[in-house]
Amino acid sequence: MSSMDNTMKFNVKAEGVESSQDILLSVYEALLEKEYNPINQIVGYLLSGDPAYIPRHNNARSLIRKKERDELIEELVRFYLNHKKQQ
Repeated sequence: MSSMDNTMKFNVKAEGVESSQDILLSVYEALLEKEYNPINQIVGYLLSGDPAYIPRHNNARSLIRKKERDELIEELVRFYLNHKKQQ
């Protein structure tokens, strides 16, 4: 049996995969630098899905679109509830 008959396993390393937390923090910083209200802009994006709420500054628009909006909302809810439990 030749090596061409064997199933080969191919692994792709997930390089540069940022966490939802890292993405939100980076976008927040970019919005602050552009003197936008970061909370309003992020909420606008999360509710509407319209990337125009996020500037291209520091690649923020591209960065926030790497995650699904529901994943970002999940991260926010998780953080909020964990923080509330600690009080």
